[in-house]
Parts: sequence; structure tokens; C-alpha cells
Amino acid sequence: MREDWIECELGNIFETVTGNTPSKKEKDNYGSDIPFIKPPQINNNYLNTSVEFLSPKGKLKGRILPVNSVLVTCIGNLGRIGINKIEVAFNQQINAVKPISNIESKFTFYQAQSVNFRNQLEQLSTSTTVALVNKSNFNSVKFRIAPLIEQKAIVKKIEALFSSLDSGIADLRKAQEQLVIYRQAVLKKAFEGEYPQKTIVEIADVNTGATPKRGNLDFWENGTIPWVTSTVVNNDYVNEPSELITENAIKQTNCKLIPKGSLLVAMYGEGKTRGKCSELNIDTATNQALAGITLFEEHKNSKLFVKWFFVKNYEEIRLLSSGGVQPNLNLSIIKNTIIPFPQPSEQQRIIKEIESRLSVCDKVEESIIESLEKAVALRQSILKKAFEGTLLSAEEIAICKADKDYEPASVLLERIKKEKKKISS
Repeated sequence: MREDWIECELGNIFETVTGNTPSKKEKDNYGSDIPFIKPPQINNNYLNTSVEFLSPKGKLKGRILPVNSVLVTCIGNLGRIGINKIEVAFNQQINAVKPISNIESKFTFYQAQSVNFRNQLEQLSTSTTVALVNKSNFNSVKFRIAPLIEQKAIVKKIEALFSSLDSGIADLRKAQEQLVIYRQAVLKKAFEGEYPQKTIVEIADVNTGATPKRGNLDFWENGTIPWVTSTVVNNDYVNEPSELITENAIKQTNCKLIPKGSLLVAMYGEGKTRGKCSELNIDTATNQALAGITLFEEHKNSKLFVKWFFVKNYEEIRLLSSGGVQPNLNLSIIKNTIIPFPQPSEQQRIIKEIESRLSVCDKVEESIIESLEKAVALRQSILKKAFEGTLLSAEEIAICKADKDYEPASVLLERIKKEKKKISS
């Protein structure tokens, strides 16, 4: 930290406040008058609106922040930062720093995003189950003050660097989206052609399983037989069981062992699980949410071809789901799925082409992910330098010092304390 900077506790500089939640039992506390901010909406961002609003009555019971206050999540996921561009109310999981005339609000906003600030919050947390930083501890966080002219110069440089960084990140995200489109195009092209067609049931045994009654210890206690649920298909291969069941569970329920090398397709599942396909590297039983596809002996060498087909047809298969709140596939849909089925030599050529092209995609994807990780690290590096006083060049600092309004942070702090004392009295 530079010698003309100064460090002191948040509570000695700012007015801080903890949010609250007007009673949900009184429905007329909520309406459309003022945004009500909760932690999920805060992610180092500007706050202009909300998913929930208070009514004029609720506004009287809430805690309202003036524009350019800095909001900090202090329960659970510590250190998510926001700055409000309109008046907002906020809940009790957030502590806020109100703006003052001698500290640039964005200087506070960016400093609160630094690793140093976040580390202090974690050290001040008073709970081992759910992290919590109360207002008293929050006020003891050390805050670094630069001369006001320099604060403005630092904010300007941070935003210029972040703008360039964000532009690069946007390009990387766009490249990721283009990779997804290219992968889909490769798979679509691979299965186009005038090929003979078969249903899955013509080339494989298709089975499902069951969930043995949980209350029956005879089915679960000291189990030795692998048993899996639909979440396993989120990986390309199934290498270990979700749980173990007993031989009695196999004998007395609809559970049955599906052999290693079979394919699993999820028939139920929220989110992205339903319709996904994975390959078994173990013999296992399954629950009723999975279809096990075991290719007949004469088609064993087509396993990878069939697997790529299900990967390619993921979205199409999901559209076949039926039901209400949670639509599902069923065994009949899987059995009667039609697959192009060329000669084995042509299948192998198609597999080779798919894997050749997608391996290039994988390498590009790895490079993009690495670059995105570096961007996150670079953002923190910029903030670290900014609040150690080393982001500005010697020439930029000299320009700040030459300004007629330049004064050391110690002088600034005395003015802040006097103003705070005047307000409190």
C-alpha cells in the first residue's frame, strides 16, 4: 500500500446497514414499488431491478438504500458484491455500505470484489455450518483509502482493463457456442445417408430395473451388488455404483443385473439428465429410471456406433417424453427407437470420422476453458494491484498529484470522520 494511502475499518468510514425482510404473512407488503434484493441476484454486478418488489407499505417496513450503495452477501455464500443504480430494499443476508461524498462509490464496489476483502470476510465468519458475518464483524473489515483524485483514476483504469477483458471473454463464450453447433453438425452429418434401419429392440435386449423397498434391510444391509440411479449417465462411463444391494433384492424384486459393456439411457430425470446415454464399465443393477441396452452377440462391435447415435439424438429423444410436471420416457420408446444401421465396415468409418473431428473440438474446448480461467485470475490480479496502489503507472500517479485538488488520504480521512460525527450528532 502506498505511503499516501491509509487503511482503517469500514465502520470508521461508512454507515453500514443490514437488510431485513418485511413479513410474508402480510401479502400487501409486496407489490411493484421498489426492488427487493436477495443474494442470488448479486454477482459483482449493477442492480437495476429485481424478481421481487415491495409495495409502498412494505417499503416503510424495509430498509432502503440510496443509489450507489455497495451490497455484500454475508450469510452462506460470502462476498458476492453488487452496487445499486436505483433505490432498493434488501434482505438480512446482505450487509450494505452507504455511499459518502469523499469515497468514489465504484472504488468501494471494486475493492469489495478483491481477494483481500473476501478473505477478511471468511476470517470474520462466526459459524462453522453456514458462514455468517454479522454487522459488528463486517464493520471491522479493513478498507484502504486512496486520495480522491487517485480513486477516480484507479476506477477509470480498472474499467478500461475490465472492458477489454470482458470483450475477450465474450469472444471465448461465442467460440464455445460455435463449438456446440459444430459438434451437433458433425453428429447430424454422420448419421445421414441411405442406410438400412433397425429398431433398438432388433439389435439388443432392453431392460430396466427397480428400487428395492428402502425399509427392508434384507435388500440393502451388507449389500455386495452394484446398483445405480439415473445421475450416473451424466458421465460418459459408469465406473462405480451409486449404492449396493443384496442378492435377495435381485431375487425378490424387479432388479436385474445388466452386464458390463451395456449402454444406459436415462428415462426420467430433471434438467439435462433425461435422454442422456452412458456406457457401463461394471456389471450393475439399476433403478426404474434407466433403460439398459445390451447388444446381441452378433452386434457387439456396433456398441460405439449405437452410443454415438444416442448422443446425437439426445434432443430428439427428449421430445418423445410424455407426462405432466416431469415428462418421462419409457421402455417402449427406447425399444422402438429407429437407428440407421449400415454394414459394420461403414459403422467403423463413421465412428472414426466422428472421433477425429470431435477430438479437435475437445482440444479447442480445453484451450477455451484454460483461457477463461486465466481471465478470472487476471481480473483478480488487476484488483489486487489496484488496491495495493500499484495499478497506476508512475506517470499516471504524477498527473494525479499535480491536480490542484490532490490531498493525501490521511487528510481525506479526517474530513470523512468530521462529516460522519456531524451526521451522527
